[in-house]
This record gives sequence, structure tokens and C-alpha cells, in this order.
Amino acid sequence: MKKRKLGKNGPEVSVIGLGCMGMSEFYGKTDDRESEKVILKALEEGITMLDTADMYGFGHNEELLGRVLQKWKGEVFLATKFGIVRKPGEYKRIIDNSPEYINKAIEASLRRLKRDYVDLYYVHRLNDQTPVEETTAALALLVKQGKVRYIGFSEISAKTIERAHAVHPVTALQTEYSLFSRGVEKEILPVLERLGIGFVPYSPLGRGFLSGSLNKAAITDGDFRKMLPRTSGENYDYNQGLVKKLADIASARGIKPAQMALAWVISRGDYIVPIPGTKREKYLMENIGSVDVELDESEIDALGSIFYPGAVRGNRYSDAGMVGIEE
Repeated sequence: MKKRKLGKNGPEVSVIGLGCMGMSEFYGKTDDRESEKVILKALEEGITMLDTADMYGFGHNEELLGRVLQKWKGEVFLATKFGIVRKPGEYKRIIDNSPEYINKAIEASLRRLKRDYVDLYYVHRLNDQTPVEETTAALALLVKQGKVRYIGFSEISAKTIERAHAVHPVTALQTEYSLFSRGVEKEILPVLERLGIGFVPYSPLGRGFLSGSLNKAAITDGDFRKMLPRTSGENYDYNQGLVKKLADIASARGIKPAQMALAWVISRGDYIVPIPGTKREKYLMENIGSVDVELDESEIDALGSIFYPGAVRGNRYSDAGMVGIEE
């Protein structure tokens, strides 16, 4: 497995990580036994960066990783998040970034993860009640206490990144980024490059759409893609046409559409570490195969002409999902 630095002063991690959210919630049925196999296989194949959050399955995802990592003695870089508060059984959320909540959240996460510290601790979403400087100062104190090694943010604007970084070095920003979602390119990526901050794209396969294997029948009750504008109704059919063009380009290269889509994200910068998620070993190995795919300029140009910014129809979240996201 190839490695790269997560930003100028960040740690060295595998070129791709593993997003674990779907193992606990949001994408239909879950299977802890199968998920444990996938996580261990990822670690054995050289993936070092695992990504979770306290709200995935209301703590279940952290507990799952805590159990699995008791069996693993090798290298691992574990990232989790705090800030989204939900009631069991509801998608609706509130955002809490207060120092008081941060201290409660880290202790709960460490307990579930069975660890003394978290490698990378993200603010999952921001609210407008707590200044980002205050939140960042509270995170800096956790670093000083040894409970957190590096700090990060998710889905914040370029201006907010600069404000936070002025208080304490920000190691990584996590935001949705793929051929389907290119909104970070105009303002956010240039700021990250200038400040030396790593970038961790989540949903680099467009929530499975860019794999070419997603169909409407697979989006059943319990799968939150059913309520997303981008993956429902007429938007689904239109966007599927774009994916068909991706599949044609990938087929000419002799690789899977998912591998081409991931290779495109990886090629966008050496400070970028995407975290595709999967619950199946088959797709894990396909994703790992993308690390060795180097796209030529003609392929990059062809993909850019299909998936230009604004080409995809539908918002990436419902109105409830956009709470706490700065654009």
C-alpha cells in the first residue's frame, strides 16, 4: 500500500482509508461479523486510516471498531468525530460544539473505542452558537492532555478553516468530494494547499453511484439514499446516464468504474486521502486496486467534460442533512 502525508505537518497514512459509517447505519442491513472481516482485511492490506464518528449507529460504529482493534496489533490511524446530536430512530439532528460537550464527547468515544487517545478528532459539523475559535481552543486542550493527537473539521468554509487554523494547527478537513461533488475546488482546496492542511474526501464514489452497480431496487427502506435528491426520482435517471459514460471510459482502460473514480480523486493532490466506505470485501479489494491506477491527461479531460461542476442534478443532502454545512 502506498502512503502519503496528511498535509504538510501531518502523519503519514495509506493513500486511501476506510470509511466505516455504513457498517452501522444509513445503507440498509448491517452485519457486524462481516464488517469485522472487512476492517481486518483492510488493515492486513495496508490501509492504516479508519474513519468513524460517535453518531454512526448512536455509538455502535465506535464500539465495533473498538472490538476489532483489540484483535489488531499492527499500525492504525483512527479518526472519529463529534458534534452531531441525534435521537435514536431519527435522522433530524442538532449541532453542539461547546467546550462542555466536547469534553463529554471525547470521553465517551475513548470508552467505546477502548483507547487512551484518538489519532484525529474532527468537528463533525459547526453551529453558529459557538465561535470556531472557542471550539478550536477546546480541541487544542485535548491535544495538550494527550487525548487527541491531531484535530480536524468537516464541511466548513475556506474562511472558517483559516480562523480555526490561526488558533491551533488544523491537520485535516473532511468534506464530500468526488466526480459527483466538486464544490471544494474553487475556494477550499487552494486554502488547504496554502496552509498545508490535508484533505479527506468522504463519499468519493458518490455514495456508491459512481461504482456503476447501484440501482433503484437496491435503495430500500433503511437506506438514506432513498431521500436524497441526487439519488431519487428523475435525478437518479439523469445521473445514471453520466455514470454510464464513466463506465465506458473505465471499460476501455480495463478497470472498474469505481477504480477510475477513486483514481481521479487520488490524482487531485498528494495531500488528499479519500475514505471510500464498504461493507463487503469484494468492493474493498476493488477500491484498493485504484491506488495503482494512474490516469493520463486524456482520461482526466474526458472525465472533466462529463462531470464538470454543476453537471450532476440534485442536492447532495436533504434540507435536514445540510444543517451545519458551510458552503
